[in-house]
Amino acid sequence: MDETAAIARLKRCGVIPVVVIEDASRAVDLAHALVAGGVDVVEVTLRRPAALEALAAIAKSVPKALPVAGTVVTPAQVAQVRDAGAEAVVSPGFSESVDEALRKAGLPWLPGVATASDCMRAVAAGRTTAKFFPAEQAGGPPALKALSGPFPQMTFCPTGGVGLKNLGDYLALPQVICVGGSWLVPADAIAAGDWKRIETLAREAKDAFAKLRG
Repeated sequence: MDETAAIARLKRCGVIPVVVIEDASRAVDLAHALVAGGVDVVEVTLRRPAALEALAAIAKSVPKALPVAGTVVTPAQVAQVRDAGAEAVVSPGFSESVDEALRKAGLPWLPGVATASDCMRAVAAGRTTAKFFPAEQAGGPPALKALSGPFPQMTFCPTGGVGLKNLGDYLALPQVICVGGSWLVPADAIAAGDWKRIETLAREAKDAFAKLRG
């Protein structure tokens, strides 16, 4: 999937679940629950040893879901997630070495930005869609409004402290294409295999997005 198609897919989905998974055997059921709730993009973060196995399982067994690798911070991880079947990559920050590795791998990338300096580095590298992280701690919607002045070409996926209560504040901004959050995939629901709860959370988030964005 090329960069343009990946960004279009994220934009259509609107709400991206940020998954921290302890047991890879639960990944496929988790992804099916999200898809059933209308959320067809799944970001699996590399925060746990099971992440790569979980990502590979989703890529192989849930064709309706776009498998995205999150928390990719080194070039070595780029090769790992490519081999696992990731079709796009998200990072918490910007790194020239990771940028280069992703270009060689042919994978779309949302680097993380939080400041004007971060945005300058991203724009200089030709990256104009980024993850705004940590969104709430970095200033929330007012900070994004401020950044849109010097960087009108940039669009963002705010992640970090985003949930149903403040979803509308972010989606009201034209430079926001989607939001990311872990509230759709609570750890206790994954551990318990409560897929109906996750499906319900996904549907609530998707319905909220649809009402806000039409």
